[in-house]
Amino acid sequence: MALWSILLDILQRPSPFAVMAELSMLVAPLWIAVFVGVLVGWSWRPKWAILANQSDTAPQSPASSSFKLQLPSCISWISSEYSRQPNSSSTSPPPTTTLASDSSASQPGKGKSSIVSTDDLQYLCKLVEVKDDGPAWIQMMDRSTQTMSYEAWRRDPESGPPQYRSRTVYEDATPEMLRDFFWDDEFRKKWDDMLIHSETLEECPTTGTMMVQWVRKFPFFCSDREYIIGRRIWESGRKYYCVTKGVSNSVPRRNKPRRVDLYYSSWCIRAVESKRDGQLTACEVLLFHYEDMGIPWEIAKLGIRQGMWGAVKKIEPGLRLYQKERGSGAPLSRSGYMAQINSKVSPDYLRLLENSSSSTCSTSSESEIETSGDSSEKAQGGGSIPKVLVVGGAIALACSLDRGLLTKAVIFGVARRFAKMGRRL
Repeated sequence: MALWSILLDILQRPSPFAVMAELSMLVAPLWIAVFVGVLVGWSWRPKWAILANQSDTAPQSPASSSFKLQLPSCISWISSEYSRQPNSSSTSPPPTTTLASDSSASQPGKGKSSIVSTDDLQYLCKLVEVKDDGPAWIQMMDRSTQTMSYEAWRRDPESGPPQYRSRTVYEDATPEMLRDFFWDDEFRKKWDDMLIHSETLEECPTTGTMMVQWVRKFPFFCSDREYIIGRRIWESGRKYYCVTKGVSNSVPRRNKPRRVDLYYSSWCIRAVESKRDGQLTACEVLLFHYEDMGIPWEIAKLGIRQGMWGAVKKIEPGLRLYQKERGSGAPLSRSGYMAQINSKVSPDYLRLLENSSSSTCSTSSESEIETSGDSSEKAQGGGSIPKVLVVGGAIALACSLDRGLLTKAVIFGVARRFAKMGRRL
């Protein structure tokens, strides 16, 4: 009642200028308090938060390593399949700066290619066919434009961060074009404004396996993030199984940018019927993604829900520009060329993977793998949390505890939700 009477008294001022002046004097202390709260929260972080940050640079124990191996982002992605080189008519690649194509590269568990294994292909196949025995997927979104449709689902595993599944269908696109588009780090910088640095650390010209370093940009109150990613592509009849995931590596850690370890993002690309004429002129991308954001899962879910569609809509303009440049005869980048080195697997072998356990898969005969020549081959989860959080405390918590990627969708989504809550209050 006191606040209401103060507002009425202000609104009865004789001029609009006087009203604005009085309202400014009323609101200013609130904003000052928020600002001071942010500064104090950042400066006086508790010791347990500082120790959590420092643990990023500490050697991992065998127990923690084994725990991470149970999570999708630590699934390895390489098999000893032989692979074909891209069609000779393809644009010649630029010179390779780093190479990891020793004689053991095509053997499981040996060489740099062991960062990705057949177990990863099996896991992705099970995700695609909904045979991974995980929790049920909950639909979050169903949106579309004239040339794109998008659906998204989420599920909450017993341990680890929320996992996301999406299905995007692009009209007038081929599987090969989308395969190259998502793999091309040099071109990605034209449409992904969060990627500020990419570098190939290792590559295998026989299997197409790559180890790359990404640095992604974040708002001023959070440091940039570094990723060390292992990736590879398998092909089965113009259906492409692509994996990117955080991998163990010998790259020294730095305070800035901060390393993201728990990261998994893999997708299956295949041609589907167009909604316009029923022909196979559209392309479907099934994406499975999760990463350690280092903040309570409930906050992350709120932010992703709010920012997901806006982020997805920015991808298609990049794809259409990529199609235009490729159609004009622009040369392939090195990473775009590596996207065309795929390992060919038969549909029968994929069905075997989908219906067998990991141990069975790892002991299966490598003769099932064919050579491909055209290459168009809640660890601590945040349970329920109060719906009303102090803005300064939330930002300080995200910055001091964040050991993983705080995506743009989360940052702006959470900000939007707090703004709406503030207006209701």
